[in-house]
Amino acid sequence: MTGSAQNDRYTTNNVGIPVESDEHSLTIGDSGPILLQDHYLIEKMAQFNRERVPERVVHAKGGGAYGSFQVTNDVSQFTKAALFQPGKHTEVLARFSTVAGEQGSPDTWRDPRGFAVKFYTEQGNYDLVGNNTPVFFVRDPQKFQDFIRSQKRRPDNGLRDNDMQWDFWTLSPESAHMVTWLMGDRGIPRTWRHMNGYGSHTYLWVNAAGEKHWVKYHFKTDQGIEFLTQAEADQLAGEDPDLHRRDLFTAIKGGNAPSWTLHVQLMPFEDAADYRFNPFDLTKVWPHGDYPLIKVGRMTLDRNPEDFFVHIEQSAFEPSNLVPGIGPSPDKMLLGRLFSYPDSHRYRIGPNYAQLPPNRAHSPVNSYAKDGPMRYDIPRTARPYAPNSYGGPAADTTRFGEIAGWEASGEMVREAYKLHRDDDDWGQAGTMVRSVLDDAARERLASNVSGHLRNGVSRPVLERALQYWRNIDKALGDRIATQVNGG
Repeated sequence: MTGSAQNDRYTTNNVGIPVESDEHSLTIGDSGPILLQDHYLIEKMAQFNRERVPERVVHAKGGGAYGSFQVTNDVSQFTKAALFQPGKHTEVLARFSTVAGEQGSPDTWRDPRGFAVKFYTEQGNYDLVGNNTPVFFVRDPQKFQDFIRSQKRRPDNGLRDNDMQWDFWTLSPESAHMVTWLMGDRGIPRTWRHMNGYGSHTYLWVNAAGEKHWVKYHFKTDQGIEFLTQAEADQLAGEDPDLHRRDLFTAIKGGNAPSWTLHVQLMPFEDAADYRFNPFDLTKVWPHGDYPLIKVGRMTLDRNPEDFFVHIEQSAFEPSNLVPGIGPSPDKMLLGRLFSYPDSHRYRIGPNYAQLPPNRAHSPVNSYAKDGPMRYDIPRTARPYAPNSYGGPAADTTRFGEIAGWEASGEMVREAYKLHRDDDDWGQAGTMVRSVLDDAARERLASNVSGHLRNGVSRPVLERALQYWRNIDKALGDRIATQVNGG
């Protein structure tokens, strides 16, 4: 045997059998052919060929950590969800990511950042899957796939292409609000620790009395908002493409645990039908003057995963994981994601992905799910069907209709997609430019946009892009046009 075992720990194969060599294949003589009976060599080669699972189509590059969420304020009058009851402490897993970049892409590309949190509650896993922005580029899942393809690589040369991005954006005016966020300071956070997170979608909260409120989630970074300029980001993309992943791991390892304070906006159920904006439109925000932030608690990340692949690459977040007291809304994008996310997990990591360490519930699971590849949990249902007379679990019928109650209000769904009095695609983006950004931020925004437009955007698309920005704010659009045209 080459080498010596340390602490009496011998190398084994995948079922625990000690192996005879870490270095040499079994051959006939010193230079003879390799023998097929070298089962350990074959196991190593076969395992190596299967090391990679398909990367996520969206949010492929990322990192994350474990921690906890502590409720500090009483919001029990709005939801009966166990994790939001006074003083409640819940373990969490958070994952941060870029949207368009593939595995290996630089962390400092201008791109939205994913902000996903899995709460391991006593009522099952609750997943809140959002971004570092409160809005998104499109409001209908019919356009999501096309949007993502416009941000990724061209089929002919395999290169990312600004012309594709602006072609889609300028033909989709509902993108204006999100593009204003993306091209501004928040488009490149200094680190994941220095950015906010948002649920982005509108959700439903139900209290113990059955009263309902629409809700939006805001995770405010306790480290403060910080960003990178385009020049800094471009330089760091070459010097340290894993900057954000490295920063989070190093901070936690060094005892500098990052935290975020969770606030919510709450809208009475009845307000939605005639609110001045469509409250379920993912391209819109609710002004804080109408629905102020209410503090809920604090999330702290203080434990790095012991293995990146097991706990981060195999982590699976899905908006359909909704615990009692929390439900969906008529937000079309959210409703599309309820199907799309678990479907992508079944393809990427298998139908039993919920049994993997990062995805396992910390509460009892009494599911009628059965068999399938890589299943190892024994069903605890006595018989694999429901109803049955052998002591199998039964549904909690007291919750029937609890979270889908808005469906019974047929007018609510129709009202959600009628034109509300202040609905348009440019207004909130323009308000952000004029009322939220200061002069220096407006100048950086103009510089970021003009620099992006000068890099390979064709003339027909360029003309649309300049008009796009004039529609948001004429003064800003004129400034961008001057910079693009060399003025």
